[in-house]
Amino acid sequence: MPELPEVETVKNTLKKQILHKKIIASKIYWDNIIAYPSPKEFKREIKNQNIIDIKRRGKWLMFELNDYYLLSHLRMEGKYFIKNEEDELSKHEHIVFTFENKIKNSHEQLRYHDTRKFGKMYLIPKEEVFKTKPLKDLGLEPWDSNLNINYLKQKFKNKPIKTELLDQSIIVGIGNIYADEILFLSKINPLENAKTLSDEKIYKIIENTKKVLDEAIKEGGTTIKSYTSSEGVHGRFQNKLLVHTKDICPNCQTKIEKITVGGRGTYFCPNCQKEK
Repeated sequence: MPELPEVETVKNTLKKQILHKKIIASKIYWDNIIAYPSPKEFKREIKNQNIIDIKRRGKWLMFELNDYYLLSHLRMEGKYFIKNEEDELSKHEHIVFTFENKIKNSHEQLRYHDTRKFGKMYLIPKEEVFKTKPLKDLGLEPWDSNLNINYLKQKFKNKPIKTELLDQSIIVGIGNIYADEILFLSKINPLENAKTLSDEKIYKIIENTKKVLDEAIKEGGTTIKSYTSSEGVHGRFQNKLLVHTKDICPNCQTKIEKITVGGRGTYFCPNCQKEK
């Protein structure tokens, strides 16, 4: 699943290619991807909107238009590709935006490709975008100055710390891969109760969250299984993973264990990350 670094990479890639383009038409081949409004209203309202900017909030892409934000969540396997209207439509390309082109005869298109069809899009008026779901209930960005020890002590519940790191209402953008890496660097067992963590451990989580995500963004995200960003850009952070999907701990050479925490496959070193 694309996590914060992958979404950031997609955002940066698309910004180089489609800013200031006008959407003159859209086609929807799988209605369920459009979460709000209705597909018919979506197509009507997005017509003649210009792409002013592309932002990110957590794992959400935010296409800033004249009057709306187009919010897009890639879920498991969502991708964007830029093609010409003459190019054959893939069976997995479910949403197509056609851009105005005053120079060439053919029109450029932005196509949303999603093998599993799990992705979601919302078209929300600008003045309402942060007042309503899906953005309203999101937690802090990893680099927010308000992300501190007191904030996390108030937010953490009596649940395993791995589960709490995946809770988007606390910190946004951390997914399964990066949670494992953050906990490994912090020397914290994924099953440890988040509510009873010491201030020192919470501080380590904050610092290592920024460290891991900064590095992952620098490397263009992590390519595991099917992730690619727009135009097929592959991430390189998988080459720097220390514990996730690994067999041997790079610090002490202990065999890495894989368990399930909150339904998610979790990798950790039983020696470096002893439960306390």
